[in-house]
Amino acid sequence: MNDKRYQWILYTIVFVIASTIAIQVFWNYKNYQTNKQQVFNDIQWSLDNAVETYYTEISKENFLAIVNSTHTEDNIGFNFSHVAWDTLLNPFNHDSLKLTHKPEQKISITSIDISTDDASEFDSINSVLFNEVFDKNDELLNKKLGSKKSIKSKRFTQLSKNKKNGLTFDKDSLTVTTNKVFWGKKASDSLKLIKGLSTVFIAMQQDSLDYKKLDSIVVTELNNKGVLNDFYVSHYKNGDLIYSSKKENQPQFHLKREAKATYLKSDERISLSFKDPVTETFKRSLLGISLSTLLILTVISCLFYLLKIITRQKQLSEVKNDLISNITHEFKTPIATIGVALESIKDFNIIDDKEKTKRYLDMSNNQLSKLNLMVEKLLETATLDSDNLKLQKQDCNISDLLNLIIEKHNIQANNKSIKYNPPQNTVIAHVDEFHFENAANNIIDNAIKYGGNEITVSLEQNPFAFTVSISDNGNNITKANKDKIFEKFYRIPKGNTHDIKGFGIGLYYTKTIVEKHEGNIYLDLSNNLTTFKITLPNG
Repeated sequence: MNDKRYQWILYTIVFVIASTIAIQVFWNYKNYQTNKQQVFNDIQWSLDNAVETYYTEISKENFLAIVNSTHTEDNIGFNFSHVAWDTLLNPFNHDSLKLTHKPEQKISITSIDISTDDASEFDSINSVLFNEVFDKNDELLNKKLGSKKSIKSKRFTQLSKNKKNGLTFDKDSLTVTTNKVFWGKKASDSLKLIKGLSTVFIAMQQDSLDYKKLDSIVVTELNNKGVLNDFYVSHYKNGDLIYSSKKENQPQFHLKREAKATYLKSDERISLSFKDPVTETFKRSLLGISLSTLLILTVISCLFYLLKIITRQKQLSEVKNDLISNITHEFKTPIATIGVALESIKDFNIIDDKEKTKRYLDMSNNQLSKLNLMVEKLLETATLDSDNLKLQKQDCNISDLLNLIIEKHNIQANNKSIKYNPPQNTVIAHVDEFHFENAANNIIDNAIKYGGNEITVSLEQNPFAFTVSISDNGNNITKANKDKIFEKFYRIPKGNTHDIKGFGIGLYYTKTIVEKHEGNIYLDLSNNLTTFKITLPNG
């Protein structure tokens, strides 16, 4: 593969990965911001709903229904029960009254008759009722109750609605009609179902807040939305803080939301302070982040796998070209030699010269043997990749076998010396002698071709295995080539030079044979030495 084309593919892969990561990071950031705003909206909604709920519940509790008693129990078929005075008067801690009525009825009360079974209870009416309900609006109060010694009924001046001032007393009206009073929203709702009943409803608003109840409602609303677990509620009046649920060990939170409830007075504010809801926002964004991360990892994995395949194909292409070049050179020499010898015998009439004829024939025979050996090596390599190779194991004297291999190579080693360090005891192991000899022979042959001038072969044995170490003082094998030299057809790159013959299958063959013996082979490049260590089991 063209190097420039390979670089462009690499740049494209890097660009795609970087773009994918950038897009996903941006998308997750926007998603996080959206979820964070949604959390803020949920907090605002929870606070508003909590305040509305609080005032609604208070309104239900502080709700008064006044019924004209001219509709008696007999003629309306409904059993009205009287409300005890302590139940009616105790909650009256209000600064305003709101009057509602059925649309078909006139907006007025002729008079109010408050009945009780105990006349002594009226002693508290004068003070409690007027002090807690009406004394805050003295300008609206024109009459007080009559004599305390009156019988079971107490009447006071007409109650009517003034569109400008709200609820007022009409001091000129002295008409008295008996009415009955019902307390609570539930009873009032029941009265609305009765047709033809003249009823006036009065809702009372408290001046103070039940903070414990308000906090409880806020917690419930926030839990329903699944947001916040650390916050505090503050109540302001005329800009002054009059209540805060902040605990001593709580930090000061700067994020704040104010309630937008319709029941709040213009001079009051209820706020909720909280910390930055990172955890809540992250939980909502977790699915998107997880999917985005999975997508990024998938894209990166696929692209790197593609790059690995492309790189592998590039290497295979280089190995293929190198193999073809090596085979061409390896085959060309003996074929050319045989051709020259045969041509000499034919064209130069040396057939009568038996000595020359024999020399040329021996030369041709040697070259044919080399060709046959190279073909066999290629065929053996193909056999190694299949399950057809069966080892013929037998007890073998490893010490003597290594000694024979070293003696053979010493003859061909030229200026290189091979030293053998045998063990004190003879090493006998159960191996395939033919393939083990070839495996050891390949490593020693590589040491002669690529290694230094001093080659050392050592043999060691323990109760379980034996180790053959072949080292030289050369440094032609680098760390970059260390893991590749056992690959099929791999040769250390030397450009277009072919000064050393071979196909790059020797070490691959050795590694395969060692593994079929259930052993291992290791290359050590330490101490300025190149050392191959073969370890095989004894049996």
